[in-house]
Amino acid sequence: MLDVFYLPLIGGVLIGLAAGGLYLLAGEIAGVTGIVRRAVTGPSRSWALAFVAGMMAAGAVAALAGSHDWLAGIARSSLPLLALAGLLVGIGTDMANGCTSGHGVCGLSRLSRRSLVAVATFMATGVVTVFVVRHVLGGAA
Repeated sequence: MLDVFYLPLIGGVLIGLAAGGLYLLAGEIAGVTGIVRRAVTGPSRSWALAFVAGMMAAGAVAALAGSHDWLAGIARSSLPLLALAGLLVGIGTDMANGCTSGHGVCGLSRLSRRSLVAVATFMATGVVTVFVVRHVLGGAA
């Protein structure tokens, strides 16, 4: 059994290989938002549908093989709150012209200034959110 310490490293390497391979072999950027959009509306959808199906299958395999501790936060949340959170993430993704995977993994590796600004904004927002939840509201984030 692999030591838990190495699992994020292995995951990062696999994400890098997938993103690099998609860019080198197909000339496509592995930004999940754009791929999902193409799978739904794009003219050349077959590879995008396969990519989305692969992500869903990987998530299902991980859920079946691993711990279900990550579900605890979801189980305690109300459906309207989850729907609102999803809507806000979608709006923010659209406003940022991409998601964290597209900007953080692919944009930064291509030295995109727009991606650098987006990732800095994502990180700063995360830091501020954790600070407010932990120190202002007194919760445990």
